[in-house]
Amino acid sequence: MATILVHIATGPENPTRAALGLLIARTASEEEHEVQVFLAGDAVQLVRPETADAAQGIGTGSVAEHLEALRGAGVPIFLSGMSSKARGIEGGEGLELAPPQKLVELAAWAETTLTY
Repeated sequence: MATILVHIATGPENPTRAALGLLIARTASEEEHEVQVFLAGDAVQLVRPETADAAQGIGTGSVAEHLEALRGAGVPIFLSGMSSKARGIEGGEGLELAPPQKLVELAAWAETTLTY
């Protein structure tokens, strides 16, 4: 199976695109690929429970449901530490704050990187 990084920088301003990135990560995980997710920029806001609950993509599903499925599958979800700090986000269960070097590390690890 493949190693896949899904890098999402789109936040709640475009829930369809943000949910699409999470849907693809979830689908890849369900197909037994090794998946890691990195949220940066406005995408870190998606982990706020109230934002995740409200963010529903058109034809791409619920952000909250996708995040729950990814956490349940043990998929690592990294949050840009700098983006999180700037937005008052501290992380949470199944979420790890990470520096830019972690994104570079994940990109080098992955056979495929998908960006949303």
